[in-house]
Amino acid sequence: MILLNPGPVNLSDRVRNALLRPDLCHREVEFSQLQSRIREQLLQVYGLGSGWAAILLTGSGTAAMEAMISSLVPTDGKLLVIENGVYGERLSKIAKIHGINYITLSHPWDAEIDINALIKLLDENADITHLAVVHHETTTGRLNNLAELAPICQERRIKLLVDGVSSFGAEELNFADWGITACAATANKCLHGVPGVSFVILQRDALPSVDTIPRTLYLDLGTYCQQQDRGGTPFTQSIQTFYALTEALQEMAEAGGWRVRHNHYNQLASLVRDGLASMGIKPLLPFGSSSVVLNAYYLPDGFRYEEFHDQLKAQDYIIYSGQGNLAQSIFRVSTMGAITHADMERFIGVVKQIIDHS
Repeated sequence: MILLNPGPVNLSDRVRNALLRPDLCHREVEFSQLQSRIREQLLQVYGLGSGWAAILLTGSGTAAMEAMISSLVPTDGKLLVIENGVYGERLSKIAKIHGINYITLSHPWDAEIDINALIKLLDENADITHLAVVHHETTTGRLNNLAELAPICQERRIKLLVDGVSSFGAEELNFADWGITACAATANKCLHGVPGVSFVILQRDALPSVDTIPRTLYLDLGTYCQQQDRGGTPFTQSIQTFYALTEALQEMAEAGGWRVRHNHYNQLASLVRDGLASMGIKPLLPFGSSSVVLNAYYLPDGFRYEEFHDQLKAQDYIIYSGQGNLAQSIFRVSTMGAITHADMERFIGVVKQIIDHS
């Protein structure tokens, strides 16, 4: 089965076989060495140095998002959340649940960030200390322009918190020039690991002081970082998913890093976009607005999503539905995972066959 959903992804044999490595106790030196290796590998993806820390969590990407927001916005801080899709709105839900002082800048799901509206809102709220934004909003496939946000935040000394769950490892993340304070991400998307481990990469000086009372027990990044720096872990980690992640990171590094992965995804996404266009299937967003990771398309004329999905699944392809009010009008195609050009060429052929026989 070829998974064209935005995670979990198809695994390489190398990563899948890593799951069969020996069982470990998370309090033994062998696990400590594994954890430390992954933390270093994650920093190497974007060439980050000693002022940064990668903090590992057992949980999905949402766990990393929640850990980042709940741990890094202090009780006397104020958060601005940019919303233009489901995952931006999820950041707001996290802030609300944890009693964080926050406001939102909301957009229609298919809209790019309104920079003029952002500047106006910040001018009206000079007490904003943190800004949270989704880099790649998989609701529509839009890649939000962090380079455009960076100088706005830097001029006002606002800390930039990034949901990089579906962009880390395949899209540019210029941590230094963009002034990124922290980035939440996960193993089972662009890194081609398995579900179950996520992480936050952050500037070490962004961590709360040791005497700060945490909002959460399990997701407190200060506790994790302190113990992981000593080779430990506050709670039981998912050992097998760690094995898979270290192998996936090694595999990516040997292949040439995130830029090579970006180019591969781009080639596959272009193949799909051009192939679907030849059948009259139009993209939701204009060319250049989407990531290389995922693109959204209007359903072919006369097809309901369920029907289209089921016919593709019968041919071993899993697409993804739209969300909310887009559920009955679009489908989404991701190019993450161990997917080849031949896989996507066959996908286009299968779509054509389905349409021709409708």
